[in-house]
Amino acid sequence: MTLVAILSGAGVSTDSGIPDYRGPQGLWRQDPEAEKLVTYDYYMADPDIRRRSWIMRRDAAGLHAEPNAAHRAVAALDRRPGVAVRVITQNVDGLHQLGGMPGRKVLELHGTARAVTCTRCHARSPMDEALARVEAGEDDPACLVCGGILKSATVMFGERLDPVVLGEAMAVAKACEVFVAVGTTLQVQPAASLAGIAAEHGARLIVVNAEPTPYDGLADEVVREPIGSSLPPLLERLAREARAA
Repeated sequence: MTLVAILSGAGVSTDSGIPDYRGPQGLWRQDPEAEKLVTYDYYMADPDIRRRSWIMRRDAAGLHAEPNAAHRAVAALDRRPGVAVRVITQNVDGLHQLGGMPGRKVLELHGTARAVTCTRCHARSPMDEALARVEAGEDDPACLVCGGILKSATVMFGERLDPVVLGEAMAVAKACEVFVAVGTTLQVQPAASLAGIAAEHGARLIVVNAEPTPYDGLADEVVREPIGSSLPPLLERLAREARAA
């Protein structure tokens, strides 16, 4: 059984209509002020930032997006004999699961935009319910359990990653035979370091990204072609190699 780890970044979801953050057309380049809307200290201190954040969530493409060929190819690889797949994703859109990957095999490093959590009592509920309250006129909906401030169940700037999820991701990176970093600039730590950890532990490192990354020099293979057309045949090749091993 060949363990294949897939580290996915924003580039995996751009074909689904979800813009990336740091690319040439990325959200942070187009509107630097938008970064404040997902920065914890700004969000907690400023009701206006929270109101703008809810409008951004309401209008975001992510909750209405559909999985694309890359998501489906990853799920297809997981169904092939002789291969075990674990997805470690920097994305918060839930499209790997919608594309067919079992939720227990997906580690969401930065949380999920499909739920909200209370910053006081940590109660969790669906994002759709909170957005329905926004549509009904609540510009900064409070927790229905304790009245605390609600936020997306994503890791905002200034928050640390869930140590349990990060620990599981590191264990996968150390154990895998193949590590595919796809659609990520490999610049955001600690997620980016997983590629180096995998290579140090003997994994075959494959980088699929339009732009150069800091880990290209460690990679056994670098693919610059569009993800939607290059990832499916790449994963198919990995499946054939695993079957022949």
